[in-house]
Amino acid sequence: MPILFDVKEAAERFDELIERTLRGEVFVICRGGIPIAELTAIPKAAGTMDHVRALAAEGRASVPPGASSNHDEFYDEHGLPK
Repeated sequence: MPILFDVKEAAERFDELIERTLRGEVFVICRGGIPIAELTAIPKAAGTMDHVRALAAEGRASVPPGASSNHDEFYDEHGLPK
């Protein structure tokens, strides 16, 4: 359940709210008792480029030796399907 904060109090405690947001809490900012904004953490990206490279290497390791992605046998000399 979101925790409600008045704009002024949220501004005074902004650093604290950011830290708490990173731990998973959600805050609703109100003006005059009316909710106007929500403070939530942005989800982390799927991974870094190192993670992507590791996944690619893992996939390449499962390809049998001599395998190819060349499919020339399916196309004629003009590149059209046979």
